Amino acid sequence: MKYLKTFLITTLLIAACSGDKSSTMEVSGTVKGLKKGTIYLQKVDDSTLVTLDSIALRGNGDFQFTTSLESPEIFYLYLRKEDQNEVNDRITFFGEPGKITIKTVWNAFDSKAVIEGSSTQKELEEYREVMTRFNTENLEQLKAANNPEILNDPAALDSLQKANEKSIRRSYLYALNYAMGHTGSHIAPFIAISEVSDANSKFLDSLYNSLEPQVAHGKYGKALKRLLEERRAEQP
Repeated sequence: MKYLKTFLITTLLIAACSGDKSSTMEVSGTVKGLKKGTIYLQKVDDSTLVTLDSIALRGNGDFQFTTSLESPEIFYLYLRKEDQNEVNDRITFFGEPGKITIKTVWNAFDSKAVIEGSSTQKELEEYREVMTRFNTENLEQLKAANNPEILNDPAALDSLQKANEKSIRRSYLYALNYAMGHTGSHIAPFIAISEVSDANSKFLDSLYNSLEPQVAHGKYGKALKRLLEERRAEQP
């Protein structure tokens, strides 16, 4: 009985340690060329941006943070430099349990960041790559609409407006289709609530019901569920 009791306690301790490790994220990396500054690990909690940890860097751009999380979610690395310029100083990444490395340079902190170790981040990058093309197309159309020749040509202006509306619809459909094609990933409910939250409830409800259990129980899966519940409560 004594040995059985010892075995059970040891097993529980091992299980507890394993559970802690599975919900821990380690973010490490380097900011090339950075001589002096402070890096903050942040996330949004109840609509408020909160700082989880920070590290002051002096003469070395290496950093490391460790934090626990219930499910994959969006995190931020914010760099406060001594130049008093906050432009392009925040990296957005999809954090998840395990080791994530982020390498970048001090004067292009967000645009030159290379993020590895997060499969959800790779999906986010894939999604944003296509959405960037849609956004570029929309900006070009808006720019063309301000051209005096277009403004003075009703037919041309109408054609451009229809092309812009079509482009917006295509980007919207792409977001919905991407989410529906990745229901086993936390990227799906994230896109739903951050990109297409005004979509028809029928589509969002179908997406939610297609989510795998661990995704539905994650941060963004719960947020999508709350959104649908609020809509149902508003119905007469």
